[in-house]
Amino acid sequence: MKKITVDVVLKKLGKLYPDAKCSLDWKTPLDLLIATILSAQCTDKRVNIVTKSLFQKYKSAKDYVSVSTRELEHDIHSCGTFHMKAKAIQTSCTLILDRFSGEVPRTMHEMLLLRGVGRKTASIVLSTAYGIIEGIPVDTHCIRLSHRLGLTREKAQGKIEADLMRKTSRKDWAMLSHLLVAHGRSVCIARSPKCFECVFRNTCPKIGVKK
Repeated sequence: MKKITVDVVLKKLGKLYPDAKCSLDWKTPLDLLIATILSAQCTDKRVNIVTKSLFQKYKSAKDYVSVSTRELEHDIHSCGTFHMKAKAIQTSCTLILDRFSGEVPRTMHEMLLLRGVGRKTASIVLSTAYGIIEGIPVDTHCIRLSHRLGLTREKAQGKIEADLMRKTSRKDWAMLSHLLVAHGRSVCIARSPKCFECVFRNTCPKIGVKK
C-alpha cells in the first residue's frame, strides 16, 4: 500500500477544506489567547458562545486582573475546569501587563512564560494573530489523524510536533494542523470514523482496523 505523506495530506485535504482556519472567534491577540486557554478540554463551539459576551466585558489584560477570581470563574464557568482557567488567565494577564506592556508577546519563548500556555496554544496565537510560524499546533485531532494516516509513530505530543515539523515545509505548519482538525471533526471522528467516506480510504493504513 502506498504510504500517505504530509504532501499528499496537504494536497487532498486542501481541496476538501479550502477555508480551513482557526475556528475560535476573536478580534485581538488577547482575545485569541483567552479563547485558546478556554478551549482546553472544551469544544470551540462552546468557547465561542462564552466569549461572545466575555469579550464585550473584558477588553484588555487589565480588565481580566481587575475583577475578582470568583467573578471571572462565573463568566467562564460553562467552559469547564474554570478554577484552573481563571487562574491561568489572570496570572498570564498580570505578566502581560508587568513584562510586555499589556501586549500579547510575539515569540515562542515569551509565550511559554504565560501560565496555561504550552506550545500548542503559543503556536495558534502566534500564527493566527501575528502570522508568525514557530510550530505546529498539535491537538487531539492532529494526534489522532497523524497516527491513523501513518504520518508519525511518535506518541508524545512534543515528539509528534517535532516529527511533523521535520516532514513539513515551515510555510505549511499552521495549515497542516487546520486541515487535520477539519478532517478530524467531519470524517475521521474519534469513536466512529467515517472510513469509507474518507478521501484516504484506499491508502489509509487503518482502514478495516478498529480505531
